[in-house]
Amino acid sequence: MKHPKWQKGRSKGMATRGTELCFGSFGLKSLGTRWITSAQIEAARRVITRTLKKKGKLWIRIFPQKPITFKGVETPMGGGKGTVSHYVFPTKPGRIIFELDGVEEELAEEAFRKASDKLPLKTKFVKKEIRH
Repeated sequence: MKHPKWQKGRSKGMATRGTELCFGSFGLKSLGTRWITSAQIEAARRVITRTLKKKGKLWIRIFPQKPITFKGVETPMGGGKGTVSHYVFPTKPGRIIFELDGVEEELAEEAFRKASDKLPLKTKFVKKEIRH
């Protein structure tokens, strides 16, 4: 039997997938391990699009597909698993969360700074390196 402390699983280590910029010139990279809810992703997306004022192109590189269940308060033991309350994306350090292209670096940095305030983890602004 699993110990209750480990029931929800533990995210350890660095991200191995989604660590490089693929679509845009600028990105927002995760520096921590956290569950990001669909509401937090949507709040960050809204603040980015508002800051850009319909300029540029935005890619969301994560999708919340892990269901989180919840049993009601004062529900007796038994009766199976609780209903799905929301969905999350378990993030590891190094994962690219958002990408941007078609805007100036200062505007992209400001948009990502505002978006990182909406997320539950520390993030870093990254830009694509130009190779000669």
